Amino acid sequence: MDFNQFLELCTALSQVQSEANSELIKKVSRHRAKHKLDPNKPARKAAVLCLLYPGPNNDTFFALTRREEYPGVHSAQVSFPGGKAEREDSSLYQTALRETEEEIGVAKDSIHYIRALNDLYIPPSNFLVSPFVSYAKSRPEFKTNREVAALLEVNLKDLLNEENLKDTVMNFADGKNIETQYFDLNNHKVWGATAIILYEFRTLIKGLL
Repeated sequence: MDFNQFLELCTALSQVQSEANSELIKKVSRHRAKHKLDPNKPARKAAVLCLLYPGPNNDTFFALTRREEYPGVHSAQVSFPGGKAEREDSSLYQTALRETEEEIGVAKDSIHYIRALNDLYIPPSNFLVSPFVSYAKSRPEFKTNREVAALLEVNLKDLLNEENLKDTVMNFADGKNIETQYFDLNNHKVWGATAIILYEFRTLIKGLL
């Protein structure tokens, strides 16, 4: 999608209503449907940013990161820039901006807000994640920190391509085998919470085209 076309959609994109998370999860990550927030175990708050910007040929791109490997549940996964809320953050959107600047070096004042997406519960780490969609008017000068193993610049047209939403079985070290869907983007399997957020965003864009 041409970036000028994307900018023309932004007003409508900021206003259109999204599907409920329960419906999105059924379509992309069915195994998560049984996981609910536990009122006796309050979830930690976090935020992520889907940042769109013009790339080669003025196509619309967005940024994902691949995490470094570490002893944790999200080791080496592909995700949006973001992280947990801190006391100094005035809002969860500010959390997303701060984390984006820390992780991939995009200055807060170069980012323009579009909308929030559905909050999403992440069972393995007990986070309630607030995703936001924003844009930069030009391609940022990315500078990743030590948390980021690789920066993925994904063409929006690849997300919109139906052939890139695929089925798989994820095999885990504890012996669990989970049937799920994933997006094949830049030769990476993007699944789980990130895939649900991408599916919601993709559905909103497709509904405006």
